Amino acid sequence: MPGRIVLYGATGYTGGLVARSMVASGVRPILAGRDRNRLAALAAQLSLPGDGTALETAVADAEPGPLRDLVGPGDVLVSTAGPFVSVGRAVVRAAADVGAVYLDSTGEPPFIRQVFEEFGPRAEGTGAALLTAFGYDYVPGNLAGALALRAAGPAATAVRVGYFISRNIRGASSAGTRASVVGLLLEPGYALRGGRVVTERTAAHVTSFEVDGDTRQGFSIGSSEHFALPRLRPATSGSGWVAAPGAGLVATPASGRERDGMPEPLTDVGVYLGWFGRATRLVQYGFALAGSVERVPGLRQALNSQVRRLQRGRGEPSTAARIRSDVVAVASDASGGPLATVRLSGADPYSFTGRILAWAACEAATRGVRSAGALGPVEAFGLDLLEGACADAGFRRAPD
Repeated sequence: MPGRIVLYGATGYTGGLVARSMVASGVRPILAGRDRNRLAALAAQLSLPGDGTALETAVADAEPGPLRDLVGPGDVLVSTAGPFVSVGRAVVRAAADVGAVYLDSTGEPPFIRQVFEEFGPRAEGTGAALLTAFGYDYVPGNLAGALALRAAGPAATAVRVGYFISRNIRGASSAGTRASVVGLLLEPGYALRGGRVVTERTAAHVTSFEVDGDTRQGFSIGSSEHFALPRLRPATSGSGWVAAPGAGLVATPASGRERDGMPEPLTDVGVYLGWFGRATRLVQYGFALAGSVERVPGLRQALNSQVRRLQRGRGEPSTAARIRSDVVAVASDASGGPLATVRLSGADPYSFTGRILAWAACEAATRGVRSAGALGPVEAFGLDLLEGACADAGFRRAPD
């Protein structure tokens, strides 16, 4: 029997998009959150045509106990309630404890790292599957990076991924997104360098990509690609994909005998945010300044207050802010020479997030995922299936 789907944070902007995408696919999720009245109103809005029966709701705070009561082994718990660094731990812990499938919409690097490093080993023991950052942040980059690695062949040892938005981005972010960005000013970032996930400040590096004939800059950020992509290597035969030998959070080089006929380990992954165009360097300086004054008395408290104020505002993106999104992945060899480039193009990141989260939840509930632990998108569903789902959700491979 298919597992149940519980959507926590359903009354938020992203949660509403996910709920509507699920209902449009004929799925009846359980809507969960803290506000009984808002849940009831949303459930009534989403009653299926010709049915008239409102969706089931469940009131639960972000605490492991109540959330564990909502899901069991084989069920799917989807979380869109942020900022995840402050409210997300209890949700993922509940899924890991009971052996459920967990998905979330976070784009917050510290939380992503916690899921892979802290909760992943626990999930392996219980049979849970944890799929963090399963939205615009960072499914398209994982897909583009995996496609670039497959095209590059066994000599690839490094991947750069860049996220870019064209046209008007003012007013194109939700209150939750703005709260998350403010909350990250004093949080450390990370990257995969020399085969290890290393801590570094957000925007420590700036690099350039070619996007549809233009040179675009982005600054470095932490993401799920740093953990997920090193586990993927082209198979030695056929067209399938296998995990690299010794794959895990640290990519360790194999011996010469083991390397015979096998791909090189992926030792360097960099992910870059290119939303700010010519202001990229200015944003980089801003992150450096925030890090240098972190110990100023009251600064963190002031930022936390700003986060809470943004959350209370419940602002939604403007529907008039039409944008285009591009995600570029470049796979390189040990000398830095580019071997393959893949670009994916799409539109509104929020719409994509709603659709891809809904698809993943339905797929996991009906067919399951490929493994347990903290997983990347390709590990969970396979490269070709994921590419088709992303195309249906609005991100397609751009022509060369």
